[in-house]
Amino acid sequence: MPQITFHKNGQTFQGEVKTGANLVVRAGIKQFPFPHLAYQCGMGKCATCACKVLAGAEHLPAPNWKEKKQLGAHLDEGFRLVCQLWPEHDLELEQVPLTASPASQAAGTAPATPAV
Repeated sequence: MPQITFHKNGQTFQGEVKTGANLVVRAGIKQFPFPHLAYQCGMGKCATCACKVLAGAEHLPAPNWKEKKQLGAHLDEGFRLVCQLWPEHDLELEQVPLTASPASQAAGTAPATPAV
């Protein structure tokens, strides 16, 4: 079973989840061991669950179209939408607020900002 390490607000939480479990679904039914994961829709539409992948990104599939649309340049910074991940290997995540990328600022748009 994958070991998940989750960082938020200076705190670190660790725990195992079932292989292929969706972390947002687990959080919604109170079976995710990390109580501070911010999420809302669970469908890749709001980016509230965006997290920076600190370790284990090499085991994740390529970002899907929802992640590309919501995260844009933040993908290059290592961010992923947790609701779109089904980990099969150990993963270390940090949930921090997204900041506007230079490209979105130049275009006059701002990315979705996850709740903290």
